[in-house]
Amino acid sequence: MEKKAKLFGTDGIRGTANQWPMTPDMVVKIGQAIGYLLQKQAHTGNTLRKVVIGKDTRLSGYMIEQALASGLNSMGIHVQLVGPLPTPGIGYLTRTMRAVAGIVISASHNPFHDNGIKVFGADGFKISEDMESEIERLVLEEDLTALLPPSKDIGRTKRIDDSQGRYIVYVKGTFPLEYTLDGMRIVLDTANGAAYKVAPSVFQELGAEVIQLGDDPNGTNINDKVGALYPQKLSEAVVQYRADVGISLDGDADRVIMVDEKGEIVNGDRILAICALHMKELGLLKKNTLVATQMSNFGLEKRMQEEGIKVVKTGVGDKYVVEEMRKNGYNLGGEQSGHIIFLDHTTTGDGIIAALNVLAVVKQTNKKMSELNRVFDDVPQVLINLRVKRRADLAELGGYNDLVRNIEGKLGNNGRVFVRFSGTEPVIRVLVEGPDKVQITHFAEEIASFLEKELS
Repeated sequence: MEKKAKLFGTDGIRGTANQWPMTPDMVVKIGQAIGYLLQKQAHTGNTLRKVVIGKDTRLSGYMIEQALASGLNSMGIHVQLVGPLPTPGIGYLTRTMRAVAGIVISASHNPFHDNGIKVFGADGFKISEDMESEIERLVLEEDLTALLPPSKDIGRTKRIDDSQGRYIVYVKGTFPLEYTLDGMRIVLDTANGAAYKVAPSVFQELGAEVIQLGDDPNGTNINDKVGALYPQKLSEAVVQYRADVGISLDGDADRVIMVDEKGEIVNGDRILAICALHMKELGLLKKNTLVATQMSNFGLEKRMQEEGIKVVKTGVGDKYVVEEMRKNGYNLGGEQSGHIIFLDHTTTGDGIIAALNVLAVVKQTNKKMSELNRVFDDVPQVLINLRVKRRADLAELGGYNDLVRNIEGKLGNNGRVFVRFSGTEPVIRVLVEGPDKVQITHFAEEIASFLEKELS
């Protein structure tokens, strides 16, 4: 009997490979559920239902790819496999190949033993929560074999060989045509992940000298002390090679962290600030508004307000940022973690496009990265990621509300407390922000210690 649980988190379905729900039999069912819903959708023109499937470099990607394709084929869906490609590349190919959906097999920044499934609609945007719920219901409650079409209607699977080239051309097109990267030295860390082939080509074809890190995937080394979660190695390499900039992607290349020529980190908040100010100056920032999340530093919000830019904050997760942008007509948003969405160019976070937009600012302003990186002063933040054994409604934990209220009272208007469960891992994140680093460290540790006792 399948255990009843929620399949979808904040970024698709995710879990340990070969454990529920990332087992071959479950993935076949997920493919069948997606296929069944796609067949029910109304479509104009060609009745052929195509789905594009891409992946990162995890060992389990082969297993999941075949199980997913099998489930889709069994529902009459034709599958086109594109191999390792950044998550935003699948959103792009789904649109341009007129597919009815796109699927990415990746656990993003997680270790190799995890894997996941993200689903894009025909428009290249991640599917709605309503569709996620219906997929969940079909997988967990329905007998999908009773919904299978006749044998003559089974779908086919084939591989698309030129998908990487298509994506490279598309991404390069987001960089201003009148500029090149000639004379620029870039250290590029692709996290042994999905962008290990396409990212170097993008920057080299634009004229940059590229020094590569994390470009030798073996199925088990994705995100292993490389990539956007581990920028220290990149910082050291930028200084060592006297590079102009460092660019670090995560396993599926939908996020980016950069490094200036002095080895200082340029996180997602700073990338957003740099691009927002430049876009406003050029009259390109729609409604003079930037969309960020609750994790963003208060320093970002303060600087934007000084420059007449409104900051709208959403829940944590790039899908919530995109929802807010689409709903209200904004074109720039993102997260401190490096998910940066330029809605004029792409439908989801794209680390390469984000990096190119920052490099465009470098070229157009003739400023060094270190100068741009001084865009605002961070308000000190302390973030503790605590692994827990169970989830609970925090408000119902005896003493929790009093503890947080007491700390917020001490911080006053100069800081804040933000606590949330991760949507993709058994982790609770405790963020405390305020002017005194010693004080907020103590506060964060006090909250984490309380939660560790309650949730272990």
